[in-house]
Amino acid sequence: MGQLGMMELMAIFVVALLVFGPRKLPELGRSLGKGMREFRRATNDLKASWEDQVRDIDREVSQAARDVRNAGRDIEKDLQNSIKDDRPSSKVDSGNAPAGAPSTTPPTDDSKTGSAPADPPK
Repeated sequence: MGQLGMMELMAIFVVALLVFGPRKLPELGRSLGKGMREFRRATNDLKASWEDQVRDIDREVSQAARDVRNAGRDIEKDLQNSIKDDRPSSKVDSGNAPAGAPSTTPPTDDSKTGSAPADPPK
């Protein structure tokens, strides 16, 4: 719907004058103005309340995002520290090979013992 032009406003005024009469028209205008003011005040209060709620939610979401980032950093640091702790030292004793290191002992012939043969080394 578009704006009301001057002709439309005049027509509304004439109809209101005929329906309510010249004595009731000022009173009707005052009460209409008060109603409009109250409506604007109520919508502004509602808007301000809504914006406050949105701001509070934004703050909570931002705090939760910071907490998640900090937790991710802590987990990453813990993981890096555990990887550093699991690394073999540069000097390896001949008797104590680190876990996962290839065996230096020659494979045995399992055909004499009756057990299944071991997988060939890669």
